[in-house]
This record gives sequence, structure tokens and C-alpha cells, in this order.
Amino acid sequence: MPIPSVASSASSASAFTDGADEQESSGGASAAQQPASPPTADQQPSQPIATLLVVDDEAAVRRVLLMRLQLAGYRVLCAEDGEEALALFHKEQPDLVVLDVMLPKLDGFAVCRRLRAESCVPIIFLSALDAIAERVAGLDLGADDYLPKPFSPKELEARISTILRRMGRGAATSEPRELPTGTGVLRVGDLVVDTNRRQVTREGQRIALTYTEFSLLELLFREPGRVVPRAEILEQLWGYPPRRAADLRVVDVYVARLRGKLEPDPRNPELILTVRGTGYASQRMGEGTLAAAG
Repeated sequence: MPIPSVASSASSASAFTDGADEQESSGGASAAQQPASPPTADQQPSQPIATLLVVDDEAAVRRVLLMRLQLAGYRVLCAEDGEEALALFHKEQPDLVVLDVMLPKLDGFAVCRRLRAESCVPIIFLSALDAIAERVAGLDLGADDYLPKPFSPKELEARISTILRRMGRGAATSEPRELPTGTGVLRVGDLVVDTNRRQVTREGQRIALTYTEFSLLELLFREPGRVVPRAEILEQLWGYPPRRAADLRVVDVYVARLRGKLEPDPRNPELILTVRGTGYASQRMGEGTLAAAG
């Protein structure tokens, strides 16, 4: 899918739905125009929940998110363009990236593409582009979520919390978490699914899945044959109910990505089936179940 090109974005004054930028810049416009200063050691939480990288070219947005996310207990790094974002990522290895789409030097889609080539770090896109095509483009590149501007910082905090809670800290590396193996090793057709290490292999070859993709696989195959509604998938994995039809496209895009990696013929899927008007089901009804791999 071609990546849309857009020349301008929403102004910083309309970046938030709850007036957070105006509350933060109590000194007026001059305060909002000041660049976001790098946080000093005493400003960062002594025992942070996780390290976040916030990438946005608008200084006011960076200042508000820096303040709000630090208050929520995170260590926060900020970058104002795509090249700086990649440099900070490689230096600091953050646990999650909050990434604006429209950035100077290297746009958010290009940054996401490069990160996905080397890492499964969770990525949440922020963008004034709210059309379904733009959302799909971002999710197709491997982003975990997409939050259109204007947005509420509280909603962003909730989505960050949901993703980190689902996968735990230390998510920036491409290697699975080293947990003891046990009964969580399952066979799905010719796939071997290790739910402890969150790893999938076929004929001994590992299939690279992001944490969100693996969580979706786990949810669908938890009860083989059960139809899982799209709304339930959205709430279970992304932590919020659908408020409009476009929200459910997140689920559709991720199912398509998962099929592309797991199905021999994604156009004629046999592992993950669409149940029209409802959601998705694992395997064909009555045709096989998950079995422990021995």
C-alpha cells in the first residue's frame, strides 16, 4: 500500500482533546513555543515503570507528554525528528515508542519500517491523519496502535499501560523473554507455538511475530473453534472498546498480518477464519484442536 504524503499537520493547539497543551503552557503562547528540555536525572522517576521514547516535531506536544508521562512513573526520552529518534532508540533501547507520523528528515512511517526490521518494540502512532487508509498504512508497517490527533493524554497513558502490561518490560529487544518452558508448547498444524517464550516455529525455523501479533494468536487459539468477536479482540489486546467502525480496522489489519506470516495461502486461510459480521475463529469448526507438542 502506498504511503500517503501530507504537507502539513494539525497545529499544536489542537493536538489534545482536553486542552492539556493550554494547561501545561500557563505562561501563554511563548511557553508553548519553548523546546522540550531534556529531563534531568532528578526529574525522572527513581524507579521508572518503563522507558518511553516520544517522537514529535511539535515542542508543545513533547512538553505535555514529557510532563504527563513522567508523572505517571515513566522515564521519558524525546526526539523531534526521525533521525534523532533512531539514534536515541539505538542508544537507549526504550520499552515503547510513541511516534508522530509527520516528522522532518525521516517521517514516522519510515522510522517504523526501520525499527520493525530489527526490533519488536511496541509502537503507537500519533497523527492528524485519521482516514482509514492512513491507519491501515501505519498498522501494516507493524505499529501496535494508532491514536489520531487531537487526543487525550489520559487515553494515550491508558493505551501505553495496556501494551506494557500485556507484554512486560524489556520489550525493545527482538529476542523472546527467557522464561522456563513447560506445558505451554502447543502444535497448530505444522506450527509449534511456545507460549512461554512467545515464539512460533515451522520445521525448526522461527517465524518473527511482534508481541501484539503473538497475543492475537494466543487469544484466537485459546479456545479452538470459538468465534471471537472483533470488539472482544480490540478490548482484550488494545484495552479499549470500539467507539466507531474505524477502530475495528486495527483488528482486521492484525489478522491479515498474522495470516500473511502463518498461512501457506493467506487468501484461502485454514488457521484463522473470518466469521462474517462477527469476528474470527481459529481452525475450521470441528477440524482439529491445539495439542501439546511432544
